[in-house]
Amino acid sequence: MNILTLGLPKGSLQDSTINLFGKAGYKIVVSGRSYVPSIDDPEIECLMFRAQEMARYVERGVLDTGLTGKDWITENEADVVEVKDLVYSKATAKAFRWVVAVPEDSAIQSVKDLEGKRIATELVQATRRYLQQHGVSAEVEYSWGATEIKVPHLVDAIVEGTETGASLRAHRLRIVDTVVESNTKLIANRQAWADPWKRDKIEMLAMLLKGALEAEGKVGLKMNVPKTKLAEVSNQLPALHTPTISNQADAEWVAVEVIIDKREVRDVIPRLKKAGAEGIIEYPLNSVIY
Repeated sequence: MNILTLGLPKGSLQDSTINLFGKAGYKIVVSGRSYVPSIDDPEIECLMFRAQEMARYVERGVLDTGLTGKDWITENEADVVEVKDLVYSKATAKAFRWVVAVPEDSAIQSVKDLEGKRIATELVQATRRYLQQHGVSAEVEYSWGATEIKVPHLVDAIVEGTETGASLRAHRLRIVDTVVESNTKLIANRQAWADPWKRDKIEMLAMLLKGALEAEGKVGLKMNVPKTKLAEVSNQLPALHTPTISNQADAEWVAVEVIIDKREVRDVIPRLKKAGAEGIIEYPLNSVIY
């Protein structure tokens, strides 16, 4: 039997990744401290690694495919196929940023002010390349954790990952610049990508995961509409495509179904009701495939 070896990120992305796979139709079970989760697809074997290591293992062929951040692909300068952007994270759906941060009262206002300074970060190589691009010479040291508390007593600045900036603000730090933006990517080993069966399996996986993400911000609406009110009701629908309209047993009525952004529902439903729709049903979506 053909087998695809899939790398899942252990740590902060673990739960959100398993939830995403669940929405895409895959059940993944992690047993205690095991690094070998089970998945209900006999053609896939899973291994768990930290996102920081994933690109290296995919590049070497230990894994056929895996999920990691663009930041760690860049940091490791890994030669892998970037199959699909999957914008999700442990807390929000926003892109993840690595930023230069300094104490609120620091004199450092721009990247040029980092000349001769000391910087702590996990993202050492990417930070060094960033400084080189700006013609700045500074000392960059690896941080093993608790990076926010190292300024100003141990270092002059840090480069730290953030989604919302809340943790930096809580430590009274100010963002100076963005070093690199990142989001989760499905990546593949180049030899695996050249294998027709594995490539097909990876592309199917990418499609289902992307579909699950697309569905997160959308809902379906069903409603009954008198034909005399159909145009008025249709004008209230900010749909992905034109609504689906089906005849009913009563020739004077039709059933209308549409997909809309979740954030629009509370405003749209009252307008639909006012325009003449009845029996309006809102339902969640597991997947939206374009």
